[in-house]
Amino acid sequence: MVASQIGRIGSSLKIDTGRVGATVALLEEGGTVPFIARYRKEATGMLDEVAVAAIRDRLGALVELDDRREAILKSLKERELLTDEVREQVDSAETMTSLEDVYLPYRPKRRTRATIAHERGLEPLADAIWEQTDLDIEAEAGPYVDEEQGLTNIDDVLSGARDILAERVSEDSTARNGMRRLFAKRGVLRSHAVNEEEKDAAKYRDYFDWEEPLGSAPSHRILAMLRGEKESHLSVSISPSSPAPTDVLSALFVKEVNSSAGQVSSAIDDGYKRLLGPAMEREARNAIKERADKVAIDVFAVNLRELLLAPPLGRKIVLAADPGFRTGVKIVVLDRQGKLIHDDVVYVLTGGSRANDAKTTILKLVDLFGVEVIAVGNGTGGRETEEFFRNLGLDSQIPVIMVSESGASVYSASDVARAEFPDHDLTVRGAVSIGRRLVDPLAELVKIDPQSIGVGQYQHDVDQKLLKQRLDDVVVSCVNNVGVDVNTASEQLLSYVSGLGQWVAHKIVEYRYENGPFTDRNSLLNVSRLGEKAFEQAAGFLRVQGKNPLDASAIHPESYSIVDQMARDLRCSVSDLMRNQELRDRIDVEKHVSPGVGLPTLNDIVAELGRPGRDPRPEFEMFSFTAGINTINDVSPGMTLPGIVTNVAAFGAFVDVGVHQDGLVHVSELSDTFVSNPGDVVKVLQHVTVKVLDVDLERQRISLSMKGQPQGS
Repeated sequence: MVASQIGRIGSSLKIDTGRVGATVALLEEGGTVPFIARYRKEATGMLDEVAVAAIRDRLGALVELDDRREAILKSLKERELLTDEVREQVDSAETMTSLEDVYLPYRPKRRTRATIAHERGLEPLADAIWEQTDLDIEAEAGPYVDEEQGLTNIDDVLSGARDILAERVSEDSTARNGMRRLFAKRGVLRSHAVNEEEKDAAKYRDYFDWEEPLGSAPSHRILAMLRGEKESHLSVSISPSSPAPTDVLSALFVKEVNSSAGQVSSAIDDGYKRLLGPAMEREARNAIKERADKVAIDVFAVNLRELLLAPPLGRKIVLAADPGFRTGVKIVVLDRQGKLIHDDVVYVLTGGSRANDAKTTILKLVDLFGVEVIAVGNGTGGRETEEFFRNLGLDSQIPVIMVSESGASVYSASDVARAEFPDHDLTVRGAVSIGRRLVDPLAELVKIDPQSIGVGQYQHDVDQKLLKQRLDDVVVSCVNNVGVDVNTASEQLLSYVSGLGQWVAHKIVEYRYENGPFTDRNSLLNVSRLGEKAFEQAAGFLRVQGKNPLDASAIHPESYSIVDQMARDLRCSVSDLMRNQELRDRIDVEKHVSPGVGLPTLNDIVAELGRPGRDPRPEFEMFSFTAGINTINDVSPGMTLPGIVTNVAAFGAFVDVGVHQDGLVHVSELSDTFVSNPGDVVKVLQHVTVKVLDVDLERQRISLSMKGQPQGS
């Protein structure tokens, strides 16, 4: 990559070009974002994952820009349109928009009114009018009257000349940039109802007659209006308030006061209305959609991270229940490794003898398998099922915990679930997913497409390619931040480890099945398709419980020799160093600085020696909904209820209070002080206390407030 491109990346991201250049070099060598951020701090100057990913994305955008530049130059050359001046303009274009503006006048077109006028030989007349000298317009146009060309009179001739000028104005880069600035500064977003009477249109009632400045329109309103338009309930438009676009264009192009200038002015009016205005509105729509998408995707990504890094309960023998009324409650028992060891169906919600039979069955299973925890899905019948389990008279040491079912149905119908449980139906797979999600949310959720987990707003309306990349980045970041036990991880979990991917992950599981558990990190090199580069990228994030204690830590194998030297200096073993804080305090890190290893890496090593392989996720906390509040009909204004934040949006947070219908805490009700960003106050899965403000049974909506309510830390 040339220095100018590195400079552009550094300038746009406000990062020193030296750090950008080093990061780009590592990326081009095949380095992954987690690896570069974690193990190449000296090279990048301590850039974190966000900064490294931003450099990667900007690098990709520049590659795309250069590819388009080459395609344009090739097209111009093939059509013998490439002059030195045009080449310079193409080469100097720094954005895709400016590049396309340069190319626009030369782009192959379908037949337009202007091209037809060119074919009829009207360009000399158009050029003469464009000069705006004091011409006798009719006398100049007279010689062009030609019935065979469809020019039957003077008006036809002048109309054709104006068509050429209208297109010239609309393709002028200065004019287009001026219009972009006008739309950006003075643009107004408007929406109107298309058919107010349609039943589904009611949800867009707020936008039936709406307008607001384009620059300040929030993401959620933009996406709501665009969705309403897509569903044919709204009509959405964008136009500048003032000054009039044609006035701006006239100031740019009309230089005289005469009949020629009058023709130019008419061409400007037509060109804006027919060509430039619609083009600028499309650009403005694309720009606000891109802006709204970014905000929505950012919110989605933050929510997903909180969900993936939710506290794991840890390895327990779990009895998991997938609730159901008519079809019964599917129950499964999982061992401490998450393996299915029993499944059954009980009818706990029908009362009578069936409920008694269910009680007998469940108590027998708890005793037989030594069940340590009960996981109940929070779907339909979840609260009633939870209450049934709580009233069984179980040992107080066996907690009953509600677990979100979000995504469980997606997993249960997936190829992954079918491959894992070919002899069991969807309900068994769903119950297994519920149980495993309690034990280790991250390990279970990576089996589900992040877009199906449901922790965002308008996820189906935003740019799907951008959404997928961003969410995949979040999953990769979380998996590598936590670390992965190579001997117990699923293929799906391993596939997100830095440098591996789906195929190598499959080969690791295959090797593990054929040869038994890995005994050290180096034995990973025996896996087919896992070469030196993949090992370099992955090794630090993979944990192996074996002879070398460093293999279970986040210390990279390339640094083992440094740790060995630290131990030798203190005349102790590596194990002693990891167990004894006093020994670690005596390490002189500066003594181990070398050209390739600086203080950032050495400090990371010392820190990791004291917490080898420690799970960075918070401790699991028990939570219970208010007993007897099972449906929305049980909720009334004034109640104070415990809840769990299920989703955070730009306009507030959704909270589960245990009634199968999340309530909304509007941003204005999140705190006693002003809140601009809900994410600053609440996070997904946070335990909160809320007060019920209103219950709308007809629309199944609950309005909540956190104002004046004491909240946990």
